[in-house]
Amino acid sequence: MIRTEALTRRFGDRLAVDGLTLEVREGEILGLLGPNGAGKTTTVRMLACLLAPTSGRAWVGGHEVGREASAIRSTVGILTESPGFYKRLSLERNLRYFADLYGVSSPRAAARRYLERLGLWDRRTDAVATLSKGLRQRLALARALVHEPKVLFLDEPTAGLDPESARDVRRFIGELTSERRTVLLCTHNLPEAEELCDRIAVLRTRLIALDRPAALKERMSGGRVLVELGNPRPEFATGLHLPFVQRASLEGNTLTVEGANPDRDNPTLVRRLVEMGAEIRSVTRDERTLEDVYLSLMGRDDAAG
Repeated sequence: MIRTEALTRRFGDRLAVDGLTLEVREGEILGLLGPNGAGKTTTVRMLACLLAPTSGRAWVGGHEVGREASAIRSTVGILTESPGFYKRLSLERNLRYFADLYGVSSPRAAARRYLERLGLWDRRTDAVATLSKGLRQRLALARALVHEPKVLFLDEPTAGLDPESARDVRRFIGELTSERRTVLLCTHNLPEAEELCDRIAVLRTRLIALDRPAALKERMSGGRVLVELGNPRPEFATGLHLPFVQRASLEGNTLTVEGANPDRDNPTLVRRLVEMGAEIRSVTRDERTLEDVYLSLMGRDDAAG
């Protein structure tokens, strides 16, 4: 549904997006993670035909960026961090206006549909200026969807929202995949990305990593097993000679074993430790968080630079 090949954008001497190559499948939510200035918003603006690439190519819904801008604009919906509305007009008038701009055959019906879906129908006659930030963000989602786009670009959709409003927005975004809509989600919220995204692309001008959240965490955990001991002794680390053990270290009551495949090797590991006289209280896989992965990737990128 979305495909880029070496997509690049420069602003003068500054490289904002460097040779981005990726593919987003139909019905997939792909999260774009990265620090401020990493190129996330610039990428979205290029894909939405709001900004021309310096080089490279991209396709959205089968239409090529730079050659079929009108077709792409009718295919995509965009939610920016600061959505603009006519604040003196009512919610319904705003949605009907934008639906009409997109050439929707029945703007009134489309406006009603999404106001109802997002729990705003009872406020339809209120001026947008009277809405809280959370309700305004719901209205922004309605505006992005009113013309039934196949692709959605969401830039920090829950930024600045209270926990209840953010939960409601996340819940609605999660429902979109059942409609086979493709979503590109830019966010700094790591738990949000893990909850919503099928895959995550970590961007820092260039693409650093791309995979499922669970696979990224598994890759970083690297087969680490934590063994809680009732009688910790140094020899349990220094004398643990097994083919799969790359490194073993003891800190307090916790023995950390690196290199093991927990599903395959834990029985052998436990048996060997018991033979050495260890009193084992628990054996667990070392689960890393998405934040651990993200910070590690940023650190590696700093070192590489």
